[in-house]
Amino acid sequence: MRDLPYDRPPCLDAILADAQSTGFAMSCEDRTGSLLATLAASKPGGRFLELGTGVGAGAAWLAHGMCEASRLVTVELDPATQAVARTHLGGDRRIEYVTADADTWLTGRQGEAEYDFAYVDCRPGKYLRLADLLALLRPGALYVVDDMLPQSTWPDDHQQRVDGFLKRLPDIPNFRATPMRWASGLVVGVRV
Repeated sequence: MRDLPYDRPPCLDAILADAQSTGFAMSCEDRTGSLLATLAASKPGGRFLELGTGVGAGAAWLAHGMCEASRLVTVELDPATQAVARTHLGGDRRIEYVTADADTWLTGRQGEAEYDFAYVDCRPGKYLRLADLLALLRPGALYVVDDMLPQSTWPDDHQQRVDGFLKRLPDIPNFRATPMRWASGLVVGVRV
């Protein structure tokens, strides 16, 4: 079975070219992106959240699967990195860009669950503050993280973060998740 996507976002090659020219090496890979688009299509009219915009590859895939009534909030600490996403996806009115530390952003978001899907590609919401992020998800909301398998961009102490996260998964209340040794290593979960 060939597991590479047959349908890619039109702007993805330009985003990845800009990522390469700026030295950004942490974009989601195509198999992960294809899964994001497929899962996004299962939430028509949904509210989507991405923590860690990067240069916008993940946002491009999410938007590729979202319907016109869906909305995506994407949060990134580095304005220069996020500027690449804005350049290529800025005309998409479904996407709201927030330039902020994801940890700080999560602090200001206490209250009612409002999101139907979260893609987390940074430490807050994955290794830190997972309970706070899950509190923002409606029952039935999807939660996706990648980079669970060793990556060349990992700092030396990162494997222990990943191991701790994966070990905690079965004990998280109101949450069901499946770790997958596929693509860059994924966890797909659902808020129950």
